[in-house]
Amino acid sequence: MKLQYLIQEPAVKLEKNPLIVLLHGYGSNEEDLFSFAPELPKEYYVISVRAPFDLQPYGHAWYAIHFDADENKFSDNDEARESVKLVASFIDEITAKYPIDKDNINLIGFSQGAILSYATALTYPEKVAKVVALSGYLNLDIIPENIDKKSIAHLKFFISHGTVDQVIPVDWARKAKPALEALGLDVTYNEYPIGHGVAPQNFYDFKNWLLK
Repeated sequence: MKLQYLIQEPAVKLEKNPLIVLLHGYGSNEEDLFSFAPELPKEYYVISVRAPFDLQPYGHAWYAIHFDADENKFSDNDEARESVKLVASFIDEITAKYPIDKDNINLIGFSQGAILSYATALTYPEKVAKVVALSGYLNLDIIPENIDKKSIAHLKFFISHGTVDQVIPVDWARKAKPALEALGLDVTYNEYPIGHGVAPQNFYDFKNWLLK
């Protein structure tokens, strides 16, 4: 399965340019986060990917979310793992097509896209340098049970969440930092007084973090 995407080529062309891959949330599409593209650092390729599963009447998802009679949500973890593989092979496809610095590939995910970004980086650490996880959480059911700490030691994470997020509780997000730090990883964690979204300050903070 080929993933569809939008691309902004770097304004500053290097021999090999870094890459930012944008992964949208449940029910959205590749145009959503692509609005960030003009504001992102000029030397990056910015590619916004459409999730593979179509929702009715519109929008796309990285995996299905089911509700039971008590309104509990369940993620389709098999579909999620499938999407992680798709993102990994997409990275291979894009790096073969464009002069991208394979050591500087960064994932920015929102909500379900953030959940997927965590899983992709921890499953295929050789393909990722940094992760910006916006308004998501670390789903332990879709990452490898045994992680080789050496293979992931270079990964860096910027995590942010709204304190009044009504879609994914902030308590879920808070668990990621200690879990990743236990694996020896470098983690920045910020909260903002907003709901399920990205505040302007949040945008500037992760942009500056990427440039560090």
